[in-house]
Amino acid sequence: MSGAAARVAVLIPCHNEAVAIPKVVADFRAALPGATIHVYDNNSTDGTAAAARAAGAVVRREGLQGKGHVVRRMFADVEADIYILVDGDDTYDAAAAPAMVARLLADGLDMVVGTRAADIAAAYRPGHRLGNRVLTGMVAAIFGNRVSDMLSGYRVFSRRFVKSFPALATGFETETEFTVHALELRMAIGEMPTRYRDRPAGSASKLRTFRDGMRILRTIVVLVKEERPLQFFSLCGLLLLLLGIGFGIPVVLEFLATGLVPRLPTAVLATGLVLLSFLGFASGLILDSVTRARKEVKRLAYLALPGPLAPAPPS
Repeated sequence: MSGAAARVAVLIPCHNEAVAIPKVVADFRAALPGATIHVYDNNSTDGTAAAARAAGAVVRREGLQGKGHVVRRMFADVEADIYILVDGDDTYDAAAAPAMVARLLADGLDMVVGTRAADIAAAYRPGHRLGNRVLTGMVAAIFGNRVSDMLSGYRVFSRRFVKSFPALATGFETETEFTVHALELRMAIGEMPTRYRDRPAGSASKLRTFRDGMRILRTIVVLVKEERPLQFFSLCGLLLLLLGIGFGIPVVLEFLATGLVPRLPTAVLATGLVLLSFLGFASGLILDSVTRARKEVKRLAYLALPGPLAPAPPS
């Protein structure tokens, strides 16, 4: 598939971005003249949809509030060979898009992440930068160290990534799902540094550092449970076993010394904790087999679609 023959779609989820969206649409129309610009309005109250339509974008609406819901709808509705997902706040550089698309096609990748390089300190606040490093480091330690900016909102996807992506998130944690999905299926992915700037005057960020950080952390925990159940439940079982041993040792020592068990509730608690620990280990083993089967199904769904290097079907 050549770059000229590929259908390119730019996907822009928006909530109250009337100030920024006309420039975002114009910049991507200039950078990728052959691409179709799709703006999905997520219950905006400031005229975002009208501003995007006036700028020349294809505008649709998603009623369920949250970026994850919008991404799910966009991935389901839009048909293309290459998808560019970008936030509608004019913080990402549209001029980098052609190079990111060229990289995806040249190397046959399924995802190219635009890693953020901020020109202005205020554009990428220290709290956001630290949170991104911590959360990215956690995912790297568990699933593989192949993405350095997990929370970037600027990505280029192949069709087979988009159409095989489960899209279960509801909010900003959708970027975490992108990363884990790619890492777990061992997809071909890459990164390119892109300029990141502050929002235009008059627009406000919807990201709440602590609240959204906790939601992303919760998503990571859930994904570990779903994708690595043996490790997750083994850790839970180990903690329960250590607690059970901690409560049980004084009871056993007292029994050996006196032949009595005066602290019967503690003995019952220790026994219950140890039994629960073994149940945790057993659950991890069973769910690990289930997860392996689920991963095989997801991999087959992914392979059922042509990759970016596949030849175009005959007309």
